[in-house]
Amino acid sequence: QVHLVESGGGLVQAGGSLRLSCAASTGTFSRYYMSWFRQAPGKEREFVAAISGYGTNTVYEDSVKGRFTISRDNAKNTVSMQMNSLKPEDTALYYCAARNTLFSRAGESYPYWGQGTQVTVSS
Repeated sequence: QVHLVESGGGLVQAGGSLRLSCAASTGTFSRYYMSWFRQAPGKEREFVAAISGYGTNTVYEDSVKGRFTISRDNAKNTVSMQMNSLKPEDTALYYCAARNTLFSRAGESYPYWGQGTQVTVSS
């Protein structure tokens, strides 16, 4: 079992930055592929970014490439996402998720989820 807790969301103006963090309670954090998903009101949940167990591989959704950077610190059991040049369309509830197999963009394949942290970008 993996318990995930996100933090770092908030209200920011367009063009601003936020840094999301996700703390995991597990003794085998490096075994897990960690991902960020988001869900805006009235829209389906979508994949945002992912990072492999030792941080050697990262994947990004096209709309965030060059603006968002995912990273992890296995010594602290945390995964973070630096979000720069934020746009109003980035407004959503952001979730971190974990799976202990290969990467997947399919949210339903992730057994462990945090409660989410709200990001609101004003225009």
